[in-house]
Amino acid sequence: MFPTPKPVLTPNTYAYESEPMVKPTGFREYDARWLFQKEINLMGVQALGMGLGTLMHEMGVKPEIVTGHDFRSYSSSIKLALVSGLMAAGIKVHDIGLAMSPMAYFAQFALDVPAVAMVTASHNDNGWTGVKMGVNRPLTFGPDEMTKLKEIVLGAKFDLKGGGSYVFVENFPDVYIKDLTDRPKLKNPIKAVVACGNGTAGAFAPKILEALGVEVIPLDTELDHTFPKYNPNPEDMEMLHAMRDAVLEHKADVALGFDGDGDRCGVVDNTGEEIFADKVGVLLARDLAKIYPEPTFVVDVKSTGLFATDPELIKLGVKADYWKTGHSYMKRRVNETGALVGFEKSGHYFFNKPIGRGYDDGLVSAIAVLDMLDRNPGRKLSDLREALPKTWSSPTMSPHCTDEAKYGIVAKVVEHYEKLAKDGALVTGQKIRDLVTVNGVRVTCEDGSWGLVRASSNKPELVVVVESPVSDARMREMFKEIDGVLRTFPEVGEYNQTI
Repeated sequence: MFPTPKPVLTPNTYAYESEPMVKPTGFREYDARWLFQKEINLMGVQALGMGLGTLMHEMGVKPEIVTGHDFRSYSSSIKLALVSGLMAAGIKVHDIGLAMSPMAYFAQFALDVPAVAMVTASHNDNGWTGVKMGVNRPLTFGPDEMTKLKEIVLGAKFDLKGGGSYVFVENFPDVYIKDLTDRPKLKNPIKAVVACGNGTAGAFAPKILEALGVEVIPLDTELDHTFPKYNPNPEDMEMLHAMRDAVLEHKADVALGFDGDGDRCGVVDNTGEEIFADKVGVLLARDLAKIYPEPTFVVDVKSTGLFATDPELIKLGVKADYWKTGHSYMKRRVNETGALVGFEKSGHYFFNKPIGRGYDDGLVSAIAVLDMLDRNPGRKLSDLREALPKTWSSPTMSPHCTDEAKYGIVAKVVEHYEKLAKDGALVTGQKIRDLVTVNGVRVTCEDGSWGLVRASSNKPELVVVVESPVSDARMREMFKEIDGVLRTFPEVGEYNQTI
C-alpha cells in the first residue's frame, strides 16, 4: 500500500526519501504547480501519477496518455516519476520526450490518445515544476477535475490495478514541425527576431519559422536551463526590452518571443514598441474578421476594452465575450461557444477550426501574426498598431500573496467594489459604469478607465492590470486606486513590476 502524502517533509532525511510529500496548495484551479523539493518530492510526483491514472479510470477514459517534459534540469526525472505512477494505475504512457506544451496537445490528436500530462513549470522561475493535464482533447482540467484529483492524491485513494505500459515515441518533433510547415510559404520577405529566453522553444521555433520563409534573427535560442539572461516569459518587461533592442539593432520587421513551454507568444513591432498581447489580439481580430465574417472572440478579463469598443471591430460585426483568465477556462469557453479565437493578455491564444485545434500554441500564434503582416505588404506592424484607438495600458503586475490568503483577499476586494457600486460611490472621482466579477473584479469608471484584481491561478500572487482610453494619468490614477485598496491588507507584498 502506497503511503499517504505528507504536506511537509524535511529534505536530506530518511522520511523525505521514504514518504511522498505533496503540498495541498499545489493543486491549482486548472493545473498543478509546486516548488520542487520544497513542496513536492519524487515520491509525491509518483503519487500524482497514481492519482491521475485512478481518476482516468473513474471518468471512464481510455487508459492511454501522452506525456512530455520541458527543458529544466529536473523535468525529466519528474516526468519519469509521474510515468511510474501512471503505469502502476494501469495506464499506457506515450512519451514524446523533450517538448513544448502545444506539442503534447498536438500529440493527443496525432497519436489518437485522449489524455495528456505535460511536465512543465511554464513561465515560472527555476525551482518550480508542475503538470498540465487533460482527458478530453483539446481541453485541460478545470476546478472540478483538479478538486477530484486533489482528493484522490492527498487521501491516497489509489486504484493500483497495474498492467500499465510505456512507449517512447521517437522523432515526434518532426511530426509536429511538418504539421505547422506543410503549407505555402509567406509571399513577402519578413525579418523576425525569434526570442526564446534559452527555454524549450529554442529547439523548435527558429526551424519552423525559417521553413515558412522567414529570415530569422535568433535571440537566446540556445537551450540553457539556468536561464542566464532572464526568465523566458514574454509578459515580463526584461524579455520584451531584450526583444526591442534586437529589433532595432537588426532593423527587423517584428520580434516574436516564446515562454518556457512554448504555448505563448509575445510581440514587439518594427519600431521596438512592445505590443501587449491583448492589443496584438485586437490587431489579429481586425485581420481575421475580414476573412471570417462576424466572428466571436473570447477575451480574458485582463484584456483591453478595445475588443468591445474598437469602431473597426464593431463595423465588422465582431462579438467580444469577456471570460475568466486562465488557459483551461479560455480553452473550454472557446470550445463551448465555437468562437474563432480566444485571446488572453498573457499571450495564450486559442485558435479554433479552421485555423487551429482549439489549444494554445505559441507557434500557431506567431504564424498568425506573420500571416497578418503578409496580407498587409504595404504596411509595417507599427502602422497597424498606430491605427488602433489609443489606450494607455499597464503590464500585468503581480504583488506577492500566499496561496492560503489570496482568494480570501480577492473576495473582500470584490465585496468592497460591489458595495461602492450599489451605493453609487465615486472611484477616482467617477461613478462605476460596470463591474465584471467572473474572475476577481474588473471595475470600469464612466470614462472607460478600468482596473482589475484577481488571484493568480499558478503562483502565490495577486494579479493587477489597469487601462485608460483617456490618458496615461488616468491609467495611473486607476492603479493608485486599486493599489490603495490592496495596501489595506498586510498579507499583500511587493510587486514583481509596476508602472
